[in-house]
Amino acid sequence: MVVSLNHAHNTTIEEIPSAYQTALAQYDRAVSRLDLDENVVEFMRWPRREFTVNFPVRRDDGRIEMFTGYRVHHSTIMGPSKGGVRYSLNVTLDEVRALAMWMTWKCSLVNLPYGGAKGGVLVDPKTLSMREKEGLTRRYTAELIPLISPQMDIPAPDMGTGPQEMAWMMDTYSMTVGYSVPAIVTGKPINIGGSQGRAEATGRGVIICMIEALKRRGIIDESNITIAIQGFGNVGSHAAAYAQELGFKVVAVSDIDGGIYNANGLDIPAVQKYMAQNRTLAGFPGADTVTNAELLTLPCDVLIPAAMEGQITEHNAPHLRTKMIVEGANGPTTTEADDIINDRGILLVPDILANAGGVTVSYFEWVQGMQEFFWDIEEVFRNLERILIRSYDGTAQMMEKHGVDMRTAAQMTAIQRVADALQTRGFYP
Repeated sequence: MVVSLNHAHNTTIEEIPSAYQTALAQYDRAVSRLDLDENVVEFMRWPRREFTVNFPVRRDDGRIEMFTGYRVHHSTIMGPSKGGVRYSLNVTLDEVRALAMWMTWKCSLVNLPYGGAKGGVLVDPKTLSMREKEGLTRRYTAELIPLISPQMDIPAPDMGTGPQEMAWMMDTYSMTVGYSVPAIVTGKPINIGGSQGRAEATGRGVIICMIEALKRRGIIDESNITIAIQGFGNVGSHAAAYAQELGFKVVAVSDIDGGIYNANGLDIPAVQKYMAQNRTLAGFPGADTVTNAELLTLPCDVLIPAAMEGQITEHNAPHLRTKMIVEGANGPTTTEADDIINDRGILLVPDILANAGGVTVSYFEWVQGMQEFFWDIEEVFRNLERILIRSYDGTAQMMEKHGVDMRTAAQMTAIQRVADALQTRGFYP
């Protein structure tokens, strides 16, 4: 067990390793390859703001229960900060810090005028009734009013939240300021200013990046490519559906309780229907049961970790049986695992590129909301593909130029852009 110091607060963490330690290790690796001013390097290590709130929620039986929430702005160099809000029992300030930092690099990599932010509430959303969830979302939003606005920080859905939570956030903010502000959040329902294609965007983007990687390796026969996907939430389910639609063979998927495997391929629409009815994949007919850990080491051409951070570690990386990893989740691979994967010659398309489809279409939604001028789904998907392929190309060029792995290349590209903008703006005051 590794005991180490948390960078921003000198508290001891007994974990292997925390998300923030992974984020900082990746950052250090990338900046060591760049010729940057040491003051700029030090500045970008630190989150700009960290906000912790404790707030009451009235449960259905009349009890008042206290909840803790966070919002971290890592950077505002490139523009307002942008990032999701997750409801999970795993939420910690440390995790939110890491996710905010990754958001900064992700937005920079795909050239969006945003810095990174992230938020979360320590709660299991499955234990809340609809009314309790609304109360929690509205009160959390009210606590964030000093930090959020369409020009300052724009929340979005993440693990445990979705369009309905964004609708409540938008309404709470709008009621507070006295007029309707659709651009305060992205990922909201289409009938109150959401964007076509936003729900599918992250999963679709993962597959766009996967196809680009396959093409560059000279592999274009979809029917022979097998894919295993850990996670069947918004990202994993849409990635699976789009992959199957294009003719790829999805052999395994999993949710929080475990997964299903069929070497001949799963019928993804049937899996989605089963999931909607049963709220679990367990018991899906015509497939073998696998654990989340087992899914990661199944034989496949492409492995898509689309669940939690820290899933691929030094312990299971030697046992992976895949040719390519495309990261649908944020931070699913530890730095030690990265080294093993690179040594084994497995191509890894990193999270800040592979799952940037969500924030890209969030940007489209924000632009549409600010202009009150809306696009059709074809325009959304066309622009999404254009931005992701351009970003993939830039990353591949950096990779070739410096002889580094793809994650380091993506981070180098993103960090260089933020560093250049910081030096142009200068240090205030």
